[in-house]
Amino acid sequence: MSSKKSRLRVAFLAVVVALTGLAAAGPAAAATHRAPTARQQQTPAIPTDFVDLPASPLPAAGTGAHEFTVTYRNDSPADRTVAPQLLVESPDAGPFLKPSDIRLERRTADGCWEVVQVGTQTGTLYTDLQAARRTLPAGGTLTQVYRLTVVDPRAQGTVHPRVALYESAQGLP
Repeated sequence: MSSKKSRLRVAFLAVVVALTGLAAAGPAAAATHRAPTARQQQTPAIPTDFVDLPASPLPAAGTGAHEFTVTYRNDSPADRTVAPQLLVESPDAGPFLKPSDIRLERRTADGCWEVVQVGTQTGTLYTDLQAARRTLPAGGTLTQVYRLTVVDPRAQGTVHPRVALYESAQGLP
């Protein structure tokens, strides 16, 4: 297995471990977390698949903000839980990227930009799947636009947009 795929798997597992840690954090954490809806309770917290979108080189620092669009169409006959995600992967030989190397924003429904905090694991920066999860109706299209600005002129890597897919409540993929 290539080290890049290995890093992606480790990054994914880190997200799962972090989410599991929230569940074990106790009453204080539970008090600040909204109770899931019945639909969310039926949907597994771990993606069952990913749809990889075309990757591109990390833009150079000083070239301004660059937009990346994550798009997915739900062609299934049932509603589907999905989560857009942006990965920023370090070069195989390093140096590994740090969250402070980039500024990432997400366009909101009202057209404004909001800052997105990224997690980091083994040289991969990633957006949180849990916070991005949403139900996409049958035939619906997900479109999430991110704006990425590279801050560190030494930063190198690859931008890899993708969509996490969760098994539907009816058991359909």
